[in-house]
Amino acid sequence: MMQYRLGVLGGMGPQATNTFYQFVIDRTDARTDQEHVNALILSDSGMPDRTSAILSGGKAREAVYQRLLADARLLEQAGCTCIAVPCNTSHFFLDQVQKHIGIPIIHMIRETARLLAAQGLKRPGILATDGTIQSGLYQKEFSAAGIEAVVPSVEAQELVMSLIYDDVKAGRDGDPQKFAGIHQDLLSQGCDCGVLACTELSVFADKHHLPPFYTDAMAVLAERAVEACHKPLRHIFIK
Repeated sequence: MMQYRLGVLGGMGPQATNTFYQFVIDRTDARTDQEHVNALILSDSGMPDRTSAILSGGKAREAVYQRLLADARLLEQAGCTCIAVPCNTSHFFLDQVQKHIGIPIIHMIRETARLLAAQGLKRPGILATDGTIQSGLYQKEFSAAGIEAVVPSVEAQELVMSLIYDDVKAGRDGDPQKFAGIHQDLLSQGCDCGVLACTELSVFADKHHLPPFYTDAMAVLAERAVEACHKPLRHIFIK
């Protein structure tokens, strides 16, 4: 009988990885320990900052790519049958990593695009790091699904980055007033939904009640991870 094992390539950041694993537990319809997803979590907190690497280019990008590849190979060698990476910005590198390993990497951004398209949503606001926004990761994948991805204004993007780096990555719960300003910006741009496209924002949402306007990309990843490990889903409305 096939033994499925989820590899979690995490540590970007550590709290987001912790929240992701809790999402996987919450979304597995299990009654005993043995019915849960068999997982191996690699929390590589020493991974260089992905946004900085993307924006800098050159050696900085190569260093992140090589470290992600080494971590993915380590998970594959440890018997993992699929990999989830609870870091949106790192997806800039993952198609290239995928070419050099033999197990599938669940692509959080593509899976989120498929979900929104299936729900008939057309104009999501993307809340993400500067690296994710400027790389066009969400814009490209969402366009392929027939969806127009909207990015925050310059002022609202500064609030997004402050919420991610000054608050959540610094160990704080996050300032709801900052998020309120971001939300108003998306509404003013005619967005019909918002996407939490940074796992630190998933941590923020786990601590604060957000309206159903928002879809959490990391929650989508958690559901797909449970399915990839052939475990029954406990359905939680992830919008």
